[in-house]
Parts: sequence; C-alpha cells; structure tokens
Amino acid sequence: MSKKVQAIYLWWHKSVIDQELLQSLPNLKVIANSGVGMDHLDLKLVASCGVKVANAPCDVSGSTADTEVALLLASARRLVEGYHVAISSGMEYCEADFLGVEVTGATLRINGMGSIAYKITLRAKAFEMNILYHNRTWRKEQEEQAVGATYCKKIDSLLQKADFVMVVVSLTPLTDELIGKREMELMKPAATLINISRGTIQNCPATALQTGVIRAAALEVTYPEPLPRDHMLLKLKNIIIMPHLSIKTGKATYTITEEAAENILAALNGLPIPSEVLPS
Repeated sequence: MSKKVQAIYLWWHKSVIDQELLQSLPNLKVIANSGVGMDHLDLKLVASCGVKVANAPCDVSGSTADTEVALLLASARRLVEGYHVAISSGMEYCEADFLGVEVTGATLRINGMGSIAYKITLRAKAFEMNILYHNRTWRKEQEEQAVGATYCKKIDSLLQKADFVMVVVSLTPLTDELIGKREMELMKPAATLINISRGTIQNCPATALQTGVIRAAALEVTYPEPLPRDHMLLKLKNIIIMPHLSIKTGKATYTITEEAAENILAALNGLPIPSEVLPS
C-alpha cells in the first residue's frame, strides 16, 4: 500500500511528517498543506527526500479577521462568563459588579500589519477604535488614513498605551515568544491580550491573569495544542481559549481544500505547482 501513496494532504498538521514516514513512502511526490503556515514541517528534510511542498495561501483573511474581532468582543463583554451565569442552576439575577469594558473608542494595538491585520483594522474602525500598529514595514499613507491607523516604531510604547493587544504575525525565530512576562508587565492592568498567530509567539503565564498583571486574554492558539487538561489556564475565568477555529467556515474550508487539490494534481501531472513552498 505504501508504494501507492503519491500525495499527502495535511489537515490540522496531521499526520506528523518525519524521516521515518518519508522513507516509508518511496513514490511520494507532494505534500499539500491546508493553510499558509509551514512551521510544522521540516522543509529541508522533505526536500532532501525529493518531495515537493505546497501551502494554501488563498484569501481567507476575512474569516480570520472575523474570529479575532469576535474574540475581542467576547472578552471585553465577558460573554463566555455571562453564558455560564445565565444557565447556572441558582441564577436569579446578574450581580451588579459583573462588568465588562468598552470597545468603542478604546485603543487597539496590533503587532503585525499583513492582510489579516489590515482587515482587522477595517472592522475596528467601525468601533471608532484608536488603532496603533507595529510592523517590519510601514503601510502606505493612504492605507493608514483609510482606517485611522498610526505606526509605532517601538513595540514597548504600543504595549503601554493599549487597551487591547492583538498579535497577528507569522512564526519566525524573531517572533517566537514575542509576548512574554516582560511584555505583559508593560501592559496596562486593564489590558486584554488576543493571539491568533501561533501558540509559541505568546507565553501567557496563568499568574499574569491570576494576579491582575493584565485583565484578560483571548487565545485562538496555544502551545501545546491542545493544552493538557490539567493546565492552569483552563481553570481561569478571565481567559477565552478556542480550538484554532479562525478559518473554520464552510466557505473558507472549501476554498482551502480546492487550492490544495489543485497543487496535488499539478504535482502528479508534472506541472508547475501553483503554491509551491521552497526551503529557505
């Protein structure tokens, strides 16, 4: 059976692609990934076995931006906590001090300004948010003006000013643990951290949420993923953790799968692969 396998379609980083698997599939030609991020693959190892790799960079930035804003709103207004209050057996009324924070007019700090982050700013503009961002490169002036975004050269100054801190960057050696203990201590005690990038980009210690270093966190991703069931973060009320759902819509899933199929068919037919990824 292993000799018949010519292509692997990876969904949700499964299965693990290691040397043992690659050596067991002598006729493998291509690995098609169901997404843009490739940090779960050893591209040099795969290439050394004569196997090509492709990702699916189709435009699903809209659905991802929707998820980020949903996390912001849910955390700000404590929707998950409120749901549990509403369905609790002894519920008679909501306590007077069960308070959220305002989103309209708040300061949003975004680390990164690619296509996803920019679409987030378009949505944030509707909430009249004060948008600050840090990125390797500046956006064009007209793009900044269109959403009211201001570039900040230093990350620390962004952290100190923000009500909401969003992490929207790719995982690289430079961004690994970009937000850690030091960065959280720079944030305002009333600030909320939101991450949809990769779990290793932020190191959100439970103590920071328990002791009020920051108000809350909303994580689309964690490390490891999923977290161990006895992990301290799973016991806290002021955190929302999602199982990596940012592209989990019917339309986005169909688009990604269609693009992966096109990459596979091109590889099997000896044609240029539309979204081939080469080892750096």
